[in-house]
Amino acid sequence: MALETRLPGARRALALLLAINFFNYIDRYILAAVLPEIRKALFAVNDPNAMGKTGLLFTVFLVSYMVTAPLFGWLADRSSRWMLAGIGVAVWSLASGASGLAGSFAVLLVTRIFVGVGEAGYGPVAPVLIADYFPESVRGRVLAYFYLAIPVGSALGYLFGGVVGQLWGWRWPFYLVTFPGVVLAGFCFLMPESRRRMSAGIRSKPVRIGAGVKGLLRNRSYLYNTAAMTAMTFALGGISAWVPSYIYEYRGQPDLGRVNTIFGGITVVSGLLATLSGGLLADRVKRRYPGGYFLVSGVGMLIAFPLMIAMLFTPFPWFWGMLFLVEFFLFFNTGPANAALVDVTAPGIRATAFALNIFVIHALGDAISPPLIGAISDRWKMNVAFLAVSGMIAIAGLLWLRGAKYLPNDRNAAIVTEL
Repeated sequence: MALETRLPGARRALALLLAINFFNYIDRYILAAVLPEIRKALFAVNDPNAMGKTGLLFTVFLVSYMVTAPLFGWLADRSSRWMLAGIGVAVWSLASGASGLAGSFAVLLVTRIFVGVGEAGYGPVAPVLIADYFPESVRGRVLAYFYLAIPVGSALGYLFGGVVGQLWGWRWPFYLVTFPGVVLAGFCFLMPESRRRMSAGIRSKPVRIGAGVKGLLRNRSYLYNTAAMTAMTFALGGISAWVPSYIYEYRGQPDLGRVNTIFGGITVVSGLLATLSGGLLADRVKRRYPGGYFLVSGVGMLIAFPLMIAMLFTPFPWFWGMLFLVEFFLFFNTGPANAALVDVTAPGIRATAFALNIFVIHALGDAISPPLIGAISDRWKMNVAFLAVSGMIAIAGLLWLRGAKYLPNDRNAAIVTEL
């Protein structure tokens, strides 16, 4: 069986990584909150392609993130993980501040590229550090705590960006997140390297990259999980990038600040409840059904799909209630899906496995959907654009349910390697 002890300093490490992840998602969704103001400031009033162009701000960030993540994942399996995390956090924090200084759309594109590079230094490392500190039996719950930063940080990004942007202009939200990020990066440099296997007196050499990738391609649980996460990311990334603009510009709600505040509040509450309950439920289901991580993830997505369709045709104020339900079931898979990635990969290839997962889900997911929604919206209604991508929610659910039967054997194989 896998090592069942929590290492000294585990809670401190989790708290630091969680704080960093909050700022990670705050930074990402500040951009979505101030996107209409950026269009007004940097584009001509009559530019017919303005929405499609601003969608590229999400794409260049994700392309730089996903392209450089495999390099940082390879380094994380061979060098100090805390050092890499600190460098990544410092780079993205400084680049975020530079986004506020951008005097043109081209400069803003460049700064978002460097935000992506910085996040690539942190993204593949953080969940592997958590796996180093915590045993397999509680990873679904612990990773659910870590990924609470997705709904809460995203919501704070909308709230913070919306409120500060309304008060002082769209540049100030980017300025104000820079200093806290640099401070958190400094804390990473002070953390001692404490890998789970090395703490137990077992030294695990990193797997050769070629052999490691071949092993992942034979790992059916990893492949199904990555495919499902790609479909989910395609839909969720595109929808989340455009929801404030959709409500404000297409559904005719007149106050952008109020839209961001309500949307942010809904995201906080639904995301907190869903991420925690999904992680706790998945750990319980796994005790009775070894494929429980995928079962919980898949069922949540299949519930979210019809709710998403219904939301597009629901009038206000009932729209907000439907949005809450959609977000709740979309976030339900966060803990179990990422815990499954850890469980089915050997320690020597884990960071690389996360990095390759990051590359695929963004290359085929939310690097495509924001500009696609923008381009469709420039020509047709935004409802049509959301309908075009929401079917990916159902595909994600079906893929997780299909992969559930392979999860027990792949997890056992990884545990044998870990011993």
